[in-house]
Amino acid sequence: MNSDFSVFFSEYEALVAQIDAVFQKVSGNFAAEVKCRQGCSDCCHALFDLTLIEAMYLNSKFAELEESRRNAILIEADKADRKAYMFKKKASREADVVDHSEILLRTAQERLRCPLLGPDDNCVLYRHRPVTCRIYGIPLEIGGKSHTCGLSGFEPGKSYPAVKLERIQDMLLALSNKVLDAVGSQYSDFRLMHVPVSSALMTVYSDEFFGLQKDDAATECVAGGPDA
Repeated sequence: MNSDFSVFFSEYEALVAQIDAVFQKVSGNFAAEVKCRQGCSDCCHALFDLTLIEAMYLNSKFAELEESRRNAILIEADKADRKAYMFKKKASREADVVDHSEILLRTAQERLRCPLLGPDDNCVLYRHRPVTCRIYGIPLEIGGKSHTCGLSGFEPGKSYPAVKLERIQDMLLALSNKVLDAVGSQYSDFRLMHVPVSSALMTVYSDEFFGLQKDDAATECVAGGPDA
C-alpha cells in the first residue's frame, strides 16, 4: 500500500499536543502528587491497547529505526504478544462469571513489559509514545470512576480533577475511522479495534490488512490516472 497517511498522522500529533498540554497543566498544579520522572518505567509494565491511528503511527515511527534494532524489539514484541493473548483469552472465559470491574482491575494489575522498553529502562520511541503512556500519572476517569498511578502522591478518597479517558478514546476512534474511510476498508469490526503495542509493531498495514482486493487497488490506480 502506497497510501499517504501523513494528514491523519498530523491530526493525531495535534491531538497528542493537546493531551500533553493537559498533562503539563495537571502536573504543574499538583507537582507534589505527580511522580512521573525520567527513569520511572512503572507504566511500561502494563497491559493496554491502542486504537488504529495510534498503532499505525507507532508502527511508522518504529519502521524508521535501524534494522538490527527493530529485529531485536520484534523478538520481545512476539513474547509480549503471546502473554497478552493468553491473558485476554483467560479474561474472555471469565467474562460471564466475573464482574467487569474486577476484570478491569486485574488488567490494570497485570505486569507486562513493553517491547519498546530498552535495557536501560528508557522507551525507545519515547517522543512517539501512545496516549496512554502520556497521561498515566495524573487522575483519570474511567467508567465513571477515578484512577491514579499507584506511585503517585494522590490520596485515596480525596477528590481531584480527573481527565475523562473515554472522551480521548472517542476522538482517537473517530480519527481511526477517518483512516478506514479513506482506504475504503470494508472490515466493520476495525471501527472499534484496539491492539496491544506488540501487535502494532508486528503488523504490516498493507492492502491485505485492510481487506482491499487487488482488483480494487487496480481500479483506484486507473481512476486516479492521468486520463481520469
